[in-house]
Amino acid sequence: MSPADPARPAPGDTVIFDVDGTLVDSTYHHALAWHRAFKECSVDVPLWRVHRAVGMGGDRLVTAVAGEEVEQQHGDRLRELWEAGYDELLPEVDPLPGAAELVRRLHGQGFVLAVGSSGKPKYTDAALDSLGVRDLFAAVTTSEDAQESKPAADILRAALESAGGSRAVVVGDTPYDVEAASSLGAACVTVRTGGFGAEELEAAGAAHVADSLEDLHDADWVAFVARGA
Repeated sequence: MSPADPARPAPGDTVIFDVDGTLVDSTYHHALAWHRAFKECSVDVPLWRVHRAVGMGGDRLVTAVAGEEVEQQHGDRLRELWEAGYDELLPEVDPLPGAAELVRRLHGQGFVLAVGSSGKPKYTDAALDSLGVRDLFAAVTTSEDAQESKPAADILRAALESAGGSRAVVVGDTPYDVEAASSLGAACVTVRTGGFGAEELEAAGAAHVADSLEDLHDADWVAFVARGA
């Protein structure tokens, strides 16, 4: 294909990846770590409700699942306990099938690649190390690179700017990714690997819902980028 071929990405077209639940199979590990933290602080929150909040930043999760009073009384301690608990589970977290191959395919097609994660830098680093594709990303942004976490668009905007991109499509697994992408003016391609159903991802505004990353290997990514332009 020539550089002018419309099937090729334009210079600056960027694919921004979420990490947890999108590139690595960590959603339920995070949920379990949070659930154990709540139990340690004698806060009764069912595990299913915790899972439904995984994907937003940890600064928002406590209030979302347990209320503002719990955040005020226990927020910092809960986040400490969650981090310690997830550290123990981290060796069990594996890349999702097709993740590394999708990253390589998109890079080979000429897209600018970036990471926009609400997670801590050390967990994003561990995920990229496990995937073996760190050098293919033009930018990696995490919770430390944005004032507000998802579902705000700050992290995605920082990723796009840091990568030098002009427009983007976001790849995520939760309605929070979709909301953040929408605020950025980008389409969001979603996978069900975070445990959310197709109907609710579509209702949130996802441009496309796939069962797995492998189902996206041959997708029309130029069209996805253009959809959010």
